[in-house]
Amino acid sequence: MKRILLISLAFLLALIGIGCNHTHPKTSEQTKKITVAATQVPHAEILEQVKPILKKDGIDLEIKVMQDYILPNKVVAEGEVDANFFQHVPFLEETNKKNRYQLVKVTGVHIEPLGAYSKKVKKISELPPRSIIAVPNDPTNLSRALLLLDSHGIIKLDNRDGDKTERNVVDWKTYVLKPVEAALLPRVLDEVNLAIINTNFALQANLNPVKDSLIIEDKNSPYVNILVTNREKEKDEAIQKLAKALNSPEVKKFIEEKYKGAVVPAF
Repeated sequence: MKRILLISLAFLLALIGIGCNHTHPKTSEQTKKITVAATQVPHAEILEQVKPILKKDGIDLEIKVMQDYILPNKVVAEGEVDANFFQHVPFLEETNKKNRYQLVKVTGVHIEPLGAYSKKVKKISELPPRSIIAVPNDPTNLSRALLLLDSHGIIKLDNRDGDKTERNVVDWKTYVLKPVEAALLPRVLDEVNLAIINTNFALQANLNPVKDSLIIEDKNSPYVNILVTNREKEKDEAIQKLAKALNSPEVKKFIEEKYKGAVVPAF
């Protein structure tokens, strides 16, 4: 009788063990993982701040750092990652048009003013004739660079409406434009008189946009950096929670304290 009781107890414990093992998958299934492609500064740094916020909602955020402006949209369009965070609306629209992507803005987060930097002059008025000015080579940021140079009288555009290219410049004042991939602009500072650099790449190169730029876009720049995803994932609960977290008071405080005006919250 005692032996039968022991066998019954062992069988019962085995059943309890099996039941306990089945509870683990259910727990893991409650945690949803989303992956976001981002450039390092400030985007990946900002995303790090939302990890604990999302964790409370059962969302595990994975950040994939990328160093160019092409790959982040490609991997979202192909479904390799859920979203990206690195660009503004004009760049997104140009990319969708060029590649026939179906990518959409989820929310705006911050503004990164475009600035002009130099290791050869301390004031923009000291820029000599025949100066070489390096500018971003992608259409939207080239347009921004030309508008910035025009607003400070370094070049003259035929007008300030719409996107701009070199064809819209009516007065160069003998300056020479050198289109360069945006990520490489900090590296050519020694080779040119002036370089127009996106804030994220300036920060990565230890340039302070507030202190080191000779001229810079003001806070009214329309180029708000945005969270982007595929059209079919736009209403996904995890993506919407990520958007809410990126527009939270905690993130706003982090941006203001960390970047001190070099990056400006847009919410």
